[in-house]
Parts: sequence; C-alpha cells; structure tokens
Amino acid sequence: MKFSNQYLDPDLLRQVTTLAAILGSIVFINVANFFSSNGVDMATLSDILFTSVQILPANYAFAIWAPIYIGLVTFGTYQIQPAQRQNPVLQRAGYLLVFACLAQCAWIYLFLARLFPLSAIAMVGILLPLIGLYQRLEMGQPRVSAQEKWFIDIPISLYLGWITVATVVNVALALYSLNWNGWGIAPSIWAVIMMSVSAAIAMYITIQRHDIAYTLVIVWAFAAIAIRQMETPLIAVAGVVIAIALALLSLVVALNPSAKMKLPQLKRKNQFINEANK
Repeated sequence: MKFSNQYLDPDLLRQVTTLAAILGSIVFINVANFFSSNGVDMATLSDILFTSVQILPANYAFAIWAPIYIGLVTFGTYQIQPAQRQNPVLQRAGYLLVFACLAQCAWIYLFLARLFPLSAIAMVGILLPLIGLYQRLEMGQPRVSAQEKWFIDIPISLYLGWITVATVVNVALALYSLNWNGWGIAPSIWAVIMMSVSAAIAMYITIQRHDIAYTLVIVWAFAAIAIRQMETPLIAVAGVVIAIALALLSLVVALNPSAKMKLPQLKRKNQFINEANK
C-alpha cells in the first residue's frame, strides 16, 4: 500500500510526465523534420514557399534550438530530482510545459503537412502555456539561487523568447499562404510593425523582469531577420537598430539593476520557505 501511494504521488507523476514530454517532443520534432513524408525539412520548405515573406530570419537563426533543447533537458533533469519533488516553485509550474511540448509536436506535424493556418494556431498553443508558466514562476522578479536561475529560469526564458518571435513569423506565413493582401499596406511596413511590437514586448520584459536571456533571443532573431532581408533596406535597418538597442538595454539593466526590483526579489524565496514549513 505504501508503494502504491508513492507511485501515485502527484508530484512524482508531474516530474516524470514533464521529463517524458520534453524528451518525447525533442525526439518527435527531429525525427519528423529529418524524415518527413515528402522528404522536405522545415527550413527547405520555408525557403521554397516563403521566399517573399519579409519577416523570415536567415536559416542560421534556427540554430537557437540547440541551446533551447539543452535548456529544456536541463530543466527536466533538475525538476525530476527527488530533492525537488516538493519544491513549490516547480509545483506551481504544473503541467504547462507538458502542454507546450505537445503543442510543439502538433505544430511541426501541421507545418510539414503544409497546413499553415492550423500550424499558426498550434504555435499559439505553445505560446500561451509558456506565458502562463512564465507568470507562475514569477520569472525575473524574485532573487533566486544560481541553480534555479540556470536550471529553471534561463531554459524557460530561451524557449519563450524564441516562441515569441516564431509566433509572429508563423502568423505571417499563414496569412501569406491564404493570399492575404495586408489591407493594402506594403509587406515591408507590416514586417517593421510586427518587429516593433516584438521589440516593445522585449523592452518591457527587460526593464520589468530583468530577463536578459529572453531579450538576447530576440536580439538574435532580429539580427537574423536583418541579414536575410538585406535587399529590403527598411527591414534590414529596422532589424539592426532594434537588435542594437535591445542589446544595449540588456547591458544597462545587467550592470545597473533597478532599485524597484529589490522588493520582489525576496518573494520567491519567502514563498519557498513559507510553503516548505507548512
């Protein structure tokens, strides 16, 4: 009976499910991408069908998936440790990352099947759980240990940062596939508008959350957009200016942490102590 209770421990179940979802999604995504039914991987498909979409980044930008995967595996390995089973920070995370991983699998299937409008919906299905996870973990607000910073915060920040950009790009691809005319507005103008919106979000998170990892992913993406769109000066200049501005802002925030962050910095730590003593 004692073994049965331990086996059904909801925290253990959450830990195992989270790690299984992370590893399963990584395997599924890579197998589906490299062994797609039509023999065309995601990057090639984008190059073939969406060469005129003016917010698409250079292909090298997708190398960001390597640190994202490493971060997610690190998160999964850290959270499954017996010592972390009762960690209230991870308990608050719940199954949100699992939902994001499942949506990621659905997304790559739909994209490779060329169901681009549905793939945009699946991308939103990745984004929303990650936003919820970001909020639940109070990312960037409390002072955390080095372990939690590297094994919890940074992996989620990298993932959310890239999915933020990927959502904008995927929506643009979906609209292009539907022959949307942009209400008569030039594609380059739309690209700059969407880049500006993404930059505003990144600036807010940098200032309010001091989340440098998230912002540097946006910098990486905008630099790649600028490089791919060199033949469109408006987009290239916007990408370079935004990337430099966000990089400088990150540097300023890293060197001069805001005084207003001192109060929330103790929040997660105090919650951990209070909940652990209950």
